[in-house]
Formats: sequence, structure tokens, C-alpha cells
Amino acid sequence: MIDYSELYKALEKSDASIWLDTLEQSVERAFNSPRHGELDNWLAMLDNLPDVKPSSIDLESCVRIGAVTDCDQSTRDALEQHLRLLMPWRKGPVSLLGIDINTEWHSDWKWDRLQPHIDSLKGKQILDIGCGNGYYALRSYGQGADWVVGIDPGQKYIMQFYALKKYLGNIPVHLLPLGIEDIPPSLKAFDTVFSMGVLYHRRSPLDHLYELRDCLKPGGELVLETLVIEGDVNSVLLPADRYQQMRNVWFLPSCDALVMWLQRCGFKNVRVVDVSKTTTAEQRATDWMIFDSLENFLDPDDPTKTIEGYPGPMRAVVLANAPK
Repeated sequence: MIDYSELYKALEKSDASIWLDTLEQSVERAFNSPRHGELDNWLAMLDNLPDVKPSSIDLESCVRIGAVTDCDQSTRDALEQHLRLLMPWRKGPVSLLGIDINTEWHSDWKWDRLQPHIDSLKGKQILDIGCGNGYYALRSYGQGADWVVGIDPGQKYIMQFYALKKYLGNIPVHLLPLGIEDIPPSLKAFDTVFSMGVLYHRRSPLDHLYELRDCLKPGGELVLETLVIEGDVNSVLLPADRYQQMRNVWFLPSCDALVMWLQRCGFKNVRVVDVSKTTTAEQRATDWMIFDSLENFLDPDDPTKTIEGYPGPMRAVVLANAPK
């Protein structure tokens, strides 16, 4: 099983120490109730990854771990075979010892759009909610964060991260197989909280915003990215069934409505820093994510609309501060 002892030590010395009252039990329950049918295979795969010491690590400008010259071809082939057992890889891209993991999402493009606008992460304690395989958590650490915790109930994504972390050494970045409901209420412990691509999956978006606020220290910064639509402060789309073939999409507000939601939940200094239409260059199928992707979810006769006839995907990044 994953060793979280270093995380527990860090939490013990932090404002999040109260989380330790329930955290170990939450992790054990997440891994075992019910136990994912592939979990034992994934854990064995982590144990069998080849031992290679990377010559360099860059988490600031990208996620690049080592170089092609750090191991021979047979070792690299064995490593790639292991990594492909964890497909699909969605967030990235990632380069590991010369293996270029061409992920579904160009998460680096999204990071480049938001990073110039956020507060400095240097010396900060960060929480990344819905972290996937930890791409943004690693980029946050590359920007100087003190330590980073990511949570995501997708166990395969957690395993992807720990496959990468084997070659990153004992860096203070930790991913947990949990959801936000596993965080104690009113924790108020993190300097920065990321919620990237989560809000539209919540049946009660305002409750989620309150949960995010309660994770932040007074004055701490929220970095929120979500699907939005065009319109005024009263414009919100609730899909009748699916959106881009996803069943679990609920509320897509306009930017003005989203700002109002955040303000009603007590956030201060709310500002929209980026609005971008998602293209098939940014989200697409690759040889590391071979299933349907954005191209398959758009109307083939009008790619400005989803296959269901709704406005095509547009995403906003909104920053806000918890009340002091």
C-alpha cells in the first residue's frame, strides 16, 4: 500500500493537523471498501518499476523527469510497458526518462493561462481537489510550494502519480484517493486551493463553493476552473441528461453568474482571469488515451455545439479569496 507517513508528519506540524483524526481511516476505507479489482496489480506494478536515477527534474516549466540517456532501451521499454497498464493518461503531458506520455489534455496550456494570474506559491501549503494524476500539484511544487496535497477518488490516477513519484524522490507532494467530503469541515488550513474541472460535476455547486472556502486559511486564494456558458448574471445551463456524453454534468453558469455565486458564498476579490473555448487541439485522443475524446462529443455538422446540441465547451478560470 502507499506509504503516507511523510504526509502525516507534515500535517501534524500544520494548521491541518485535525485532519489526522480521520485521515488514516479514510484512506484505508477508500482503498478497501470496496477494493478495486485492479488495485493489487497496480501496487505490484509500482513495486516492479525499474530502478533508475534521473539526471535532472523540471517541474517548473513542464513535467520532465530525467532524460533518454538515463537508462538503456530495454529498461525504457520495460518502464513504458508498466506505464501503459495505467492507461488512460488524461492530464499532462509528462516526459519520463525519454518516454513522452502524450496525454488526452494539454494541461500545460491551461497552466500557462492561469499561472501568471495567481498569487505566488512559494512557501505555500496547497490543496488540489480533483487532482487526477497530480499534474497541477507537481507544477505547484515546481513554483516553490512548501508542500502539496491532492485528492481524487480515481485510484488509477493516484497510481499514475506514484509511478512518477518513484523517480521524483521524496518530494513533499502527496495524492490521496479521497473526495472533498473526506476533509473535515471548517478546516481553514491551506494557503491556496485548486478546484480544476470539478464544479460542474457537483449537484450542489454552492455547497461545493462553501466546502472550498472552508479549506482555505483566512485570505487564502481559490483557483477555480469550470465549464461556463455565455450570458448574463441569470444565465445557467442545466443539461436535461448528458453534456458531451457525460452523465454527471450539472450546472454550467455564465461567468457573471459564477462570480455572483462566489460572492454569495462569502468570497472576496472575485475576478475572472481567463475564458477559453476548448478545442480538439487541447483535448483529444492519443496513443496514451485511446478512447473517445472531444472530437467525438461535438456535433459533426456544427462543431460549435456538443453532440446533444448544447453550446460547445468553454472554460473559465476564476480567482477569489476567502474572507479574513
